[in-house]
Amino acid sequence: MIASKGIVYKEIGCFIEGLNPEIISEERKVMLEPLVHFIQTKVRNKQEIRINFICTHNSRRSHLSQIWAQTMASYFNIKNVFCYSGGTEATALFPMVAETLKNSGFHINMLSKIDNPVYSIKYSANEHPIIGFSKAFDYDFNPTSEFAAIMTCSQADRGCPFIAGAEKRIPIMFEDPKVFDNTPHQAGKYAETSLQIATEMCYVFSRIYS
Repeated sequence: MIASKGIVYKEIGCFIEGLNPEIISEERKVMLEPLVHFIQTKVRNKQEIRINFICTHNSRRSHLSQIWAQTMASYFNIKNVFCYSGGTEATALFPMVAETLKNSGFHINMLSKIDNPVYSIKYSANEHPIIGFSKAFDYDFNPTSEFAAIMTCSQADRGCPFIAGAEKRIPIMFEDPKVFDNTPHQAGKYAETSLQIATEMCYVFSRIYS
């Protein structure tokens, strides 16, 4: 059966209810299918589900993907899902990512004001917060085995032909909103990227049967 809805903040729940996965193209659905299969197999076998979203700098797309995937797992009440993110190198979580997520209802606090700040990102009052900061994909904070590596950009996919410990490697690429930084379109393009990622993660987790 399809899992029941879990508890997320009301504003996030309203945002999710407003998503329309029907707009996802058939080409994108084909790209998403291996992730659906990976999660469904783990659920069927009653195994923990670890997903590491990887891009070049772990500053934008990989964080958005990690956060929306973890949120959708909670929303669709899929248990034992642990989402991570990393880059081919560490930089910093770009502030516009945090701002965009705030606008969707996430509760975000900066825990340290350093060159690579650490954020607490909450999607639910009682769930453990996501800890957001830029890191390499193989940093100790991330899993070392039995995880799916989701390549969210072509540069990372080309630059990392081998991800040690990955059980499955799945390319699900998104356009980088970075190209609109410091332009009048910046906020809109980050919101657009976040919306696409949220919609596609909604599609993935809505298809999981418990």
